[in-house]
Amino acid sequence: MAPRGGRAAAAASSGSEDEEDEAGYSRSYFLAKEKEPSSSKKRARASAGKLSDLNLVDEQVLRASLAEIPPKHEEEVEALTRSYKDQYRNWLFELRCGFGLLMYGFGSKKQLLEDFASTTLTDFTVIVINGYLPSINLKQVIVTIAEMFWDKAKSKRKRQPGTRSQLSQPFPSQSFNDIISFLKSQTSDDVDDQVCLLIHNIDGPALRDAEAQQWLAQVSCCPQVHIVASIDHVNAPLLWDKKMVHTQYKWSWYHVPTFAPYKVECVFYPLILASGGHAQTTKTALVVLQSLTPNAQSVFRVLAEYQLANEKEEGMPVSSLYTKCRERFLVSSQVTLNSHLTEFKDHDLVKVRKHSDGQDCLRIPLVSDALEKLLQELA
Repeated sequence: MAPRGGRAAAAASSGSEDEEDEAGYSRSYFLAKEKEPSSSKKRARASAGKLSDLNLVDEQVLRASLAEIPPKHEEEVEALTRSYKDQYRNWLFELRCGFGLLMYGFGSKKQLLEDFASTTLTDFTVIVINGYLPSINLKQVIVTIAEMFWDKAKSKRKRQPGTRSQLSQPFPSQSFNDIISFLKSQTSDDVDDQVCLLIHNIDGPALRDAEAQQWLAQVSCCPQVHIVASIDHVNAPLLWDKKMVHTQYKWSWYHVPTFAPYKVECVFYPLILASGGHAQTTKTALVVLQSLTPNAQSVFRVLAEYQLANEKEEGMPVSSLYTKCRERFLVSSQVTLNSHLTEFKDHDLVKVRKHSDGQDCLRIPLVSDALEKLLQELA
């Protein structure tokens, strides 16, 4: 039988060996970790990556590829669309009862609403507002409605002498409250006097501010005006308070997912996975310019030609632009030119900067190649 001291020494010896083995394993573990990057370094390196570091495809190529993707579930989507068309008569009934129609759900509702307007709202004068555009002159839309009612009232006064209107033209110089008062005074049992505002994306970027929504809500209170609108943003209902929803717009909500691509609505917004460049900017500028009057296009051309001929200058002075446009009989006064410039600035076609001598200069925010291409496509 071994003495107690021997057993204790053997136990101590085996214990020290175990500790040495564990220490060796620990050293090996940390040495291996030093040779490979830490997880925190990996995360830091991953978070430092930017979308701009990716080799992105050209936007035109990407849009062309997207257009080639075959549609799926066509039969089911067609059946869904037919079910909505069966509700057209109910929608018309609610519209005549004074309610506003608000369509929501996944997919573009532009084609659905325009089909409803063309097939069912034949007794209404339909005015379309494309809320998905980057900017909208909402007051001009309201002035157009007022002028239309004015013309109808004028023709009635010819048939009924002695009647007078509460407001005289021109409407653009009148305040918004005066125009609304005029619209609210228009009452008629004639179906042909009814106006329907068809608003694609009432939650669009140009209509999201409180002032625009207040204006539209007041217009919807006019007895001869009805509103049919669509929304796509998940937070769109936050645009309105209880009064606007229940006593002004009087929304009747309809869930109408169409699963249709947002082809038209997304034209003005670059694709995330597409490269930047000037192609999209040029395309957007062309769409905007084609929607303007020929005179406005000609004024823009004068500015573009000056910029191409004088690339090193800071921009074209407003006075020089006015002189050249007067020589070409494009504008008759500074007021006319200013109205064109306001449209250009609203759509970011033109930037204003101060010249070194203090006068305002105009410059188109496009490189020379993109500007030349834009003028060729505009011709």
